[in-house]
Amino acid sequence: MVFVKVTKSRAYFSRFQTKYKRRREGKTDYRARKRLSAQSKAKYQSPKYRFVVRFTNTKVITQIAYATIDGDRIMCQASSNELPRYGLSCGLKNYAAAYCTGLLCARRLLQKLGLDKLYEGNDEVDGEVVKTESNGKTYYVAEVDEDKRPFRALLDVGTKATTTGSRIFGALKGACDGGLDIPHSEKRFPGYDRDTKKYDAEFHATLIKGGHVSEYMEYLEEEDNAKYKEQFKSYLAEGHEPDSIEELYEGVHEKIREDPSPAAKVAFTPDKKYKRKAKISYDERKAKVQAAKDAKEEESDEE
Repeated sequence: MVFVKVTKSRAYFSRFQTKYKRRREGKTDYRARKRLSAQSKAKYQSPKYRFVVRFTNTKVITQIAYATIDGDRIMCQASSNELPRYGLSCGLKNYAAAYCTGLLCARRLLQKLGLDKLYEGNDEVDGEVVKTESNGKTYYVAEVDEDKRPFRALLDVGTKATTTGSRIFGALKGACDGGLDIPHSEKRFPGYDRDTKKYDAEFHATLIKGGHVSEYMEYLEEEDNAKYKEQFKSYLAEGHEPDSIEELYEGVHEKIREDPSPAAKVAFTPDKKYKRKAKISYDERKAKVQAAKDAKEEESDEE
């Protein structure tokens, strides 16, 4: 007889507690969420705001949210699907598009709260981390107003790994340049070298302006022209060449700052050509069933 070691006894299974569904599905990190949303007990109605960044297969989604007992509340949201309004209709989930989406969300929120004139953010895309000391606290904005403090939010990355150079930090940088106060450092931005402890802000600025896209476009155009035309079909259809990519993103940044408000909702107009059939009454249904029974009986009699 083979000896079998019991690794998990009946006592283990009797005390086993099933994890939350979203934890089992790998959608929510409840340990991180608790620390991001837990409010101070000494303060009344002062929620912690989160700058939520999510990526899908086709777009970037950014939101400003806060937690309540009966669920989250979304104060403002922006997605890269809105960028065609500002002149960017292709490459809607790369690093530069993530920056534009974060910038749009920040400017839209500050406009909603009436803080867009006080905190205009960083107009010059230089990749530097902006900090200001005020009353013994560190704020990640250029200047702090005496009457109104900047809007502070915490970065919520969900279950995505926070590796150096991730697109998440492109959205973060866009929101910070847009005027939001989000605590961060340069250690996760592209251009930071962990060995030398140095940060290349110029390299980061080139990614924000789509320098990596234009560089790869030039490389493919020289090496494999057929692949270049296939891979950058949408860029070429819009008339974007490798030399014009930087100007494209700079123009998008300017247009977002001019008007970050959401697009007007289009009223739904139903197509009246197609109409639903009118519901039949109870007596009509009974008659219909009876007619079907009679037809069946006639068929059986004929057989």
